[in-house]
Amino acid sequence: MKAKHTFFILMMSFGALNMVKAQDTTTMTLKECMRYAVEHSTKMRIAQADNRDAQIDRRDAILAAFTPTVEGSTYAYSNFGRSIDPETNTYIMTTSFHNGYSLSAGINLFNGFQAVNNLKITKTAQMMGLTKEQQTEDQICLATMEAYCNVLYYTEMQKALQAQVASAEKSVQLATRQEELGLKSHADVVQMQSDLAERQYLLTQCRNSLNEAMITLKDVMFWPIEEPLKIDGLSVGLSYDGSRTSVGPSPRGSRITNDSLVRLPQCDSPTTDETVSEMVDFAKNNMPAVLLAEGTMTNARLALKTARWQLLPRLSLYGGWSTTYFTYPGMEGYVPTPFMEQLKNNSGEYVQLSLSIPIFDRLSKHSNIAKRKNAYDRACADYEQTLQTVEAEVRRAIADRDGSADALRQAAVRAELQEEAYTLNGKRFEQGLISSIEYQTASGNYLNALAEHLNARLQYFIKCSVVNYYSGTPYIEQ
Repeated sequence: MKAKHTFFILMMSFGALNMVKAQDTTTMTLKECMRYAVEHSTKMRIAQADNRDAQIDRRDAILAAFTPTVEGSTYAYSNFGRSIDPETNTYIMTTSFHNGYSLSAGINLFNGFQAVNNLKITKTAQMMGLTKEQQTEDQICLATMEAYCNVLYYTEMQKALQAQVASAEKSVQLATRQEELGLKSHADVVQMQSDLAERQYLLTQCRNSLNEAMITLKDVMFWPIEEPLKIDGLSVGLSYDGSRTSVGPSPRGSRITNDSLVRLPQCDSPTTDETVSEMVDFAKNNMPAVLLAEGTMTNARLALKTARWQLLPRLSLYGGWSTTYFTYPGMEGYVPTPFMEQLKNNSGEYVQLSLSIPIFDRLSKHSNIAKRKNAYDRACADYEQTLQTVEAEVRRAIADRDGSADALRQAAVRAELQEEAYTLNGKRFEQGLISSIEYQTASGNYLNALAEHLNARLQYFIKCSVVNYYSGTPYIEQ
């Protein structure tokens, strides 16, 4: 029995280890990282809590506009001194006990349309809350995308630098052997060792930058910092062809060309003047920042109307019911009237119509009107500024995308040529036709071209995503 129990524990442990291993090897795409970031973000939780508050405010405004306030009360006390007899309305010196009940209700018939405007304000605020939540989600997705691309950049650069270090190590070994054979001088060997040390230093710097970029991505995603996170470069088109994802020297026959750009995200429509104008109009009517500024302006206008209507009288309606019960527990020969009978005989009702006319309140209402007017002016100015900012952002995003596309094409061609030059110079160096300094220069030029090409690809991906976002496609749906 003990052996079976031990075997069961071992099998469970083995299964748990396999699950952990499977979890560690899971690779997350960009969309999966975005979804995880949105689902676990504390900013989203705060925005959702604000939305729940807006729903409560909306409910309170509806109840305040259409339902009365109802109050009930009761009291009980004993009087041990002089008091008035409710039956004879004369003073007596006998201990008495009094008990009363009341129920009242009231509703505002007219209060300067405050209830109606509050309904509109809370409705707009609720819509603004949903818009704010969408804006927060978009900001989280964009931040995740940028952090994701930074990790990819340093990951691929690390691969390229590792290939460069390996190539430099072979070159040092070759130069050392050639020195022994008298084909290379000691200065050439030292120069190659210096080049190797520089490549190793750049690789160390790249690893440190990769660790920092990974921490930033985990922080944006609210991913546990101590847990491993693996991402997929194919999800952002980081591939020269269908079978290769690194950015090291390309195999012969699979060099980088403009045809490789088809794997990158393309924008939905060409950038003509008409399409740019349509995109600007769409952004002005649908972007969360514009909708929030418009909602703020609408609420400020309603608050100004409410403040102005407060100068008018207020009309309210009240109604109520009350009854009492009393007895003299210390009076000899006194027979109290039954409790229920007293409640019925002593009950009374009332209806009250109240009109409140403001005469002088130290100009507080006029001051409130002036402040509300200033708030409305600020909201209008902020709305106009937001429209201007959004239009500038859309046009800037289109220009950045087009510029990134041109830069990417040039960077691809440059990387291809530098790769070919690096390969040829490597062969010439092995044959002793060029010096180590010339070979080091070719290697550095190729590495720089490779880094600029990789950066151009990722920048183009981000710029296209931003343009598609302004066209109406959320980041998480692209």
